[in-house]
Amino acid sequence: MPGRFVEIAEDNRHLAVERGFLVVTEKGRELGRVPLDDIAALIANAHGLTYSNNALLELARRGAPVVLCGPHHRPEAFLWPVDGHHVQAARMDAQIAAPQPLRKRLWQGLVKAKVQMQGAILEARGQPAGAFEALAREVRSGDPDNIEAQAARRYWPLLMGADFRRDPQGSEINGLLNYGYTVLRAATARAVMGAGLHPTLGLFHSNRGNPMRLVDDLMEPFRPLVDLAVVRLADGGRREVDRDSKRILAGLSWADLPTAEGRTPLAACLERLALSVARSFESGSPELDLPDPPPPLDLAAWGESRPEA
Repeated sequence: MPGRFVEIAEDNRHLAVERGFLVVTEKGRELGRVPLDDIAALIANAHGLTYSNNALLELARRGAPVVLCGPHHRPEAFLWPVDGHHVQAARMDAQIAAPQPLRKRLWQGLVKAKVQMQGAILEARGQPAGAFEALAREVRSGDPDNIEAQAARRYWPLLMGADFRRDPQGSEINGLLNYGYTVLRAATARAVMGAGLHPTLGLFHSNRGNPMRLVDDLMEPFRPLVDLAVVRLADGGRREVDRDSKRILAGLSWADLPTAEGRTPLAACLERLALSVARSFESGSPELDLPDPPPPLDLAAWGESRPEA
């Protein structure tokens, strides 16, 4: 069962633990408490927050990353445990030793899945999507033809309109995308950590300043699901990152996706993907465990009626 994404969005809160609960207070007055065992990740998105050492320790012991956000809801730092899996050292050895051809095959699978998901999102929005299945079939090992970028150039105008420009520093729709990606990144980071993998040793992302390169690789096939939720928010007149939009975007981790073993929550799909990557490193054979794109009928209600996060 995926846990809850807890966000601290109000300034000057203090976080501590008491009898198995994370307790949020302001000037000594308790504002709320959450069972520590229910927390999948803690997102700190406000000014003047303080934490007890025990609060950070108990979250780390439960494998719940703490995400520290800066301006425009972008994550600036992650805190997570040193030891995330009982065979972590062996898995990291395999990860380091993985040959480049294997990394390229894994990236090929991720790009193909992302392009197929983009096509499913566009089809659900009534947009022409046939080219995306054709593009997905053209993805080769390592994506030397940069099909991912070719698909993106077609995808964004069809989904958001010809005037839309993706801007990580932007507000309104870009701010909603930033927040949704932050939640997705936290869930992916938890899955990577739980699989005993090192987040910096990526498959494709290679920015020297990015400590989360593997996380950013593995979240790619799921990004279009955030995009669709944001478009639906905009359809309903919500263009700001407010309490309701945060609840809906954080609740996506509970949404079911079709898999070979039946419908599975998105957060669990991320865990299965990370474990499959770890097994691929150990076996030397690329065997990604990815969900299928949801059918249009399911996507028509995407982002609605999620449990409170």
